Amino acid sequence: MRTTVRRHLGKVVAGTAIAVAATAVMVGITLPGTAGADDTGGGRGGPGAGRSVGQAAGQRADAAGAVAPGVVEGAPAEGDRGHGRDPLTDDETARVERIALSRQQFNAAQDVDGDRGPQRLGVDLAEPRADEVDEPDAPRRAEVSFYDYRNDTLLTRTVNLDTGKVEATGVQHGVQPPLGPAEQTEAAELLIADPLGAGLKADYKDATGKELTSPDQLQLASMVYRAVPGAEPAVLDTCGVHRCARLLTKVKNGPWIDTRSLVVDLSTRKVARLAG
Repeated sequence: MRTTVRRHLGKVVAGTAIAVAATAVMVGITLPGTAGADDTGGGRGGPGAGRSVGQAAGQRADAAGAVAPGVVEGAPAEGDRGHGRDPLTDDETARVERIALSRQQFNAAQDVDGDRGPQRLGVDLAEPRADEVDEPDAPRRAEVSFYDYRNDTLLTRTVNLDTGKVEATGVQHGVQPPLGPAEQTEAAELLIADPLGAGLKADYKDATGKELTSPDQLQLASMVYRAVPGAEPAVLDTCGVHRCARLLTKVKNGPWIDTRSLVVDLSTRKVARLAG
C-alpha cells in the first residue's frame, strides 16, 4: 500500500478512480444566497422614469461610498410538526426515535461501539399507502432504521406521527444499507489500531510529518463490503451477513491514501487484507 501511495502523493487529479468515487460521496457544494435587487422606481411612469431610477441608484451608491453588500435572509422558523409531504422536522425525528423502541428493546440491542442500544441509521418520511395517495389529510408516517450489532439484524419501524403508534416492524438479516458516520469513524479507529493499519499511518506521516492517531485527522467515505468467493481470506467469508466496510481515506487538505485492499468487519471488530 505504502509504495502505491507514495507514488501518487501530491498528484491527485480528477479522473482517478478513487478520487472520483470518494469525492462524489463526500464533497458538497454550497452556493451563496442571491441578494435581492431594489427595483423600486422614484416616480410613476413618465418619460424620465428610467433615467431617474438609475440616477437615484448612483446617488445612493456615491453617498454610501460603496454598494452595500447583499443580505441573505435566514431560514423560516421550523414548526413542531410538518404537513403533508413536508420533510420531517427535528421535533418529529426526535419523537419517532423515542417511540420506535421500548426500553426493553433498546437494552437488548448493541451499537457499533459495543454500547447498549442499536445503531441508528436513519429516519425518513414514509411513503403514503396506496389508498391514501390522493388524500390531502393522510396521516404522516416516518420510518426509522437501526442496526443491531448483537445479532447482525436490520430493524425498521414505521411510526404514525398522528397517533404516535408503531404500525409496522421489519426484521432482516443479510441486508446492509450504507454505513453511517459513526460506523465510518469506528471502522477507521479499528484500522488505525490494527497492525494492518501500519501502511496507512506511515503514508499519513509521509504526507504531513505528523503521527496518525485519530479518525478526526482523516476525511472518510466508505462502502459496504460483501464476501466474494475466492477474493478474500476466510476471515471475511461472512461479510454481508456481518457488517463490513471498505474505507476511502484522505488526508484533510491533502492527498488520498489508498486503503481499498483493507476490509473492516465491524461485527467482529477485525481487519483483513483482500487477497490479490
